[in-house]
Amino acid sequence: MTKTAERRPVEEPAAHPVQAPSPVGGRGRRRLADQARAHAFLLGGLVCFALFSWYPAIRAVVIAFQKYTPGSSPEWVGTANFTRVWHDPEFTAAWRNTLTFTLLALLIGFAVPFVLALVLNELRHAKAFFRVVVYLPVMIPPVVSALLWKWFYDPGAGLADETLRFLHLPTSNWTNGTDTALISLVIVATWANMGGTVLVYLAALQSIPGELYEAAELDGANLLQRIRHVTVPQTRFVILMLMLLQIIATMQLFTEPFVITGGGPENATVTVLYLIYKYAFLYNDFGGACALSVMLLVLLGAFSAVYLRLTRAEGDA
Repeated sequence: MTKTAERRPVEEPAAHPVQAPSPVGGRGRRRLADQARAHAFLLGGLVCFALFSWYPAIRAVVIAFQKYTPGSSPEWVGTANFTRVWHDPEFTAAWRNTLTFTLLALLIGFAVPFVLALVLNELRHAKAFFRVVVYLPVMIPPVVSALLWKWFYDPGAGLADETLRFLHLPTSNWTNGTDTALISLVIVATWANMGGTVLVYLAALQSIPGELYEAAELDGANLLQRIRHVTVPQTRFVILMLMLLQIIATMQLFTEPFVITGGGPENATVTVLYLIYKYAFLYNDFGGACALSVMLLVLLGAFSAVYLRLTRAEGDA
């Protein structure tokens, strides 16, 4: 009798464990894809800047050292353009008017927005309405604003002289007088651009802790003392930044003299930027225009460097 062979279970070969795909690889690919899309969008902006900002600026620096007129080949003349522009009588008048306008804009256009911001900050009712009213001139196109003020200053039927006549007050030459034309443009520029400055000041004022004002009131400080010892010290950085930005902006004045006065009377409102326009499009002297542009670029670059240095120092602090 034969033994029945014991059946042993057939051992199946051990299957190799299936490893799940590593999430690190997928996450890395997604990160690379996101970075590629971000760089693609950034590349478009860089191309636009290169075509419409960097290339014209570099080209202007090159033309400043050339004798260049449209339709003819440029001729290298070195610093002759700078020398010729420097000895132009209009050059002195343009820089004098520009610096005078900048100084007047700091005295008028820098103080008025700060005072308006203080008033708006103290209002208890209709704050939103008055903010819109103050900011409304910024929303008007600069050329439209200049044309509006040109009619306002008109010596015949202008609203300014008509109002003075109604009040039985002497009229003014406004933009037709050599002693009043520049200050009239300062008023226009202040009215047209103060809205944004007022809102920046207002935001800075609202960030001041109320406890500081309460402590000052407990110490017996009046309104002017609170402004001097609390408001100004707490907003000094904003004041300094806006002052530098206003200097940079006012030294590029062009629209108001171009539309309202045409640089007159007797070159009383010719600014550096307006003189650049005259060299390029009236005198057909692109070399002189670019030379004057380079001079203005160097000066504005110095103010911009100071601005960046101060903002970086404040950020590090």
